[in-house]
Amino acid sequence: MTARPKRPYLLRALYDWIVDSELTPYLLVAVEGESIQVPREYVSEGKIVLNVSPMAVRELDLGHEAVSFSGRFSGRPFPVYVPMNNVQAIYAKETGEGMMFDPEQQDSDRPPPEPPEPPEPPHSPGPSGHLKVVK
Repeated sequence: MTARPKRPYLLRALYDWIVDSELTPYLLVAVEGESIQVPREYVSEGKIVLNVSPMAVRELDLGHEAVSFSGRFSGRPFPVYVPMNNVQAIYAKETGEGMMFDPEQQDSDRPPPEPPEPPEPPHSPGPSGHLKVVK
């Protein structure tokens, strides 16, 4: 069983939470790569902040591979396409609450390499339990 990338699911969940809280969802996007389509005149230091509220965009698609919508920039319509790996954060404009995504975490279609099998721990009597750190 291959685990699916988390970023699209977290992005959609946080978007819904921000909109349901009657706040304005903003995306922080790294503008690198050939397939990204954003108005370049609004890019600063290789990044752009996009207002993706229902009032600001049309045809918003928070898909598995990318975020796309039709927006207006200085009154001109512009189709926006952002591959999911370029999304660095989603947050509420009014409160700053949201989530930054790990830039090193690159979602891809191939699963991560299998870790080597850990050695068998010595058997200890009693109930066994363990905690796992989840990032």
